Amino acid sequence: MRSIITKIKEITGNIATLEASGVGLGELAVVQSPGQSTLGQVIRVNQENVTIQVFGGTKGISTSDQVRFLGHPMQVKYGPSLMGRIFNGSGVPIDGGPEPVEEEIAIGGPSFNPANRIIPQQMIRTNIPMIDLFNSLVVSQKLPIFSIPGEPYNQLLARVGMQAEADIIILGGMGLKFDDFTFFKRTFEESGVMNRVIMFIHQASDPVVECLLVPDMALAVAERFAEAGQRVLVLLTDMTNFADSLKEISISMEQIPSNRGYPGDLYSQLASRYEKAVDIEGAGGITLLAVTTMPGDDVTHPVPDNTGYITEGQFYLRHGVIDPFGSLSRLKQNVVGKVTRKDHNDIMNTMIRLYSDCRESRNKIAMGFKVSKWDETLLAYGKDFETELMDLNVNLPIEQALDRCWTILARHFDPVQTGLKQELVDQFWPKENKEAQAA
Repeated sequence: MRSIITKIKEITGNIATLEASGVGLGELAVVQSPGQSTLGQVIRVNQENVTIQVFGGTKGISTSDQVRFLGHPMQVKYGPSLMGRIFNGSGVPIDGGPEPVEEEIAIGGPSFNPANRIIPQQMIRTNIPMIDLFNSLVVSQKLPIFSIPGEPYNQLLARVGMQAEADIIILGGMGLKFDDFTFFKRTFEESGVMNRVIMFIHQASDPVVECLLVPDMALAVAERFAEAGQRVLVLLTDMTNFADSLKEISISMEQIPSNRGYPGDLYSQLASRYEKAVDIEGAGGITLLAVTTMPGDDVTHPVPDNTGYITEGQFYLRHGVIDPFGSLSRLKQNVVGKVTRKDHNDIMNTMIRLYSDCRESRNKIAMGFKVSKWDETLLAYGKDFETELMDLNVNLPIEQALDRCWTILARHFDPVQTGLKQELVDQFWPKENKEAQAA
């Protein structure tokens, strides 16, 4: 048992400062007040001055309370019994079930050894055409969903969780409204995937310091499952709430603020979480999809701005759809046409090029220009593209999505107008359209 410190020097918000020696950064502490014990974690050590953040808040704690250091960092339970369970930001069950009895593992450790990583080359199917077809999600990829409050990003995240090819889904919710929490729970239960889902939920009404633990717990558990050979998909929402919690803590600690009040190590804090994504040689992998809301739809805001330097692309969710022009998957070239059909790359580029031309035709109309017959064709094509592929209600395996692309093209264009290779046209152009053109 560690020594007990009998005096807290100062309490500021959820932060307590005291004097102690032989204490390590990240170490857990128990604040013992009359009738209660509250967990805390060391977040700064300056010689003998130690700062701890109190997970349950400092309400009811006084400077006369005792603090006991536990000699180890924050830990989370790991094992098969976590499947289908829901935990709060401190790792405590909130689903009415028993406390897991498996081993405890430390959270917040370093990312996986780069020497044991392999080049990503496996696609994760989601049955969402705007992902599978145009910006394929690859095992071990780290991708944010850039959006604004009010967009259906949690609905998109839940749908990916329901349909993605993964052995285990781990949801880390940060600052969730109660309605969003119950939406995820109900969606996973009704879709029949809850038995392979683990949820770590910090609600908006919970202490802010617990928000910082959620991604670390989710990723620590994910790493263990991946080492055991499982394909793990980690869903995080919302990383802007995580960054805001960092800012609040840094202000309480009187740190010198950086851009817009965020701490100077915001990039490192985000990168240490995102870099947990990995494809492990001879084992499983971790794929990370994280919502990042942009205040004022400003992509230069510090959180999305720093995120863009860390991740391998992004999905832009605007007006209820995934924007095909702002979205990018930098690893899709590892799977497109290699683990998917040979027409994937050509049809993807052709569809986007023609949709871009449709956007230009719409701009002509907006500026009062006269449109040509070709513009009218593009406008009709763009409408079908949005209805049959971009709409998030569309649910198709990638093979059927590719076939639908060919059908849409044949509906509006002759093969020569698409610029597609003749060998692909001969193999994939809808048969009924070929016969009509021959007649």
